[in-house]
Amino acid sequence: MDEKIGNLKGGMENVNVTARVLQVGDQKTVQTRNGPRTLRELIVGDETGRVKLTLWGTQNEDVKEGQVIKIENGWTTVFKGQVQLNAGSRSKISEGEDSIPEESEIPETMPTDNSFQPRRGGFRGRGGGGGGRRFNRGGYRRQPRQEEEEE
Repeated sequence: MDEKIGNLKGGMENVNVTARVLQVGDQKTVQTRNGPRTLRELIVGDETGRVKLTLWGTQNEDVKEGQVIKIENGWTTVFKGQVQLNAGSRSKISEGEDSIPEESEIPETMPTDNSFQPRRGGFRGRGGGGGGRRFNRGGYRRQPRQEEEEE
């Protein structure tokens, strides 16, 4: 079953949405921790609102403004409080049924989710990291406070 854009929250997976393409950005290549990735950012909308859709990979070349598309197996993220929809290699983009209103009838509102906290991890999540006390061969050495030095 399709989600409505106005009901999207951060951290959702296996999201299916049917929406009208309102804007199509230029294709660009970005550097990620897995190497360079191709993406295209779109604005899509339905009767409940609008959302930024990021299409990862080269499957995004046929999408045109005004077209109704069905996104299957997408996922959501949050950037600066704004929910964003993503579609990648495991997602499917196809022609959708034309039951979505025209652009002039689609509300300007975009879903927000200020409560979403992304999972910590990624680059820093492995290996223990830094911080904490430092130990020397002789054990922990506490630096004297300034007032102790003056005595």
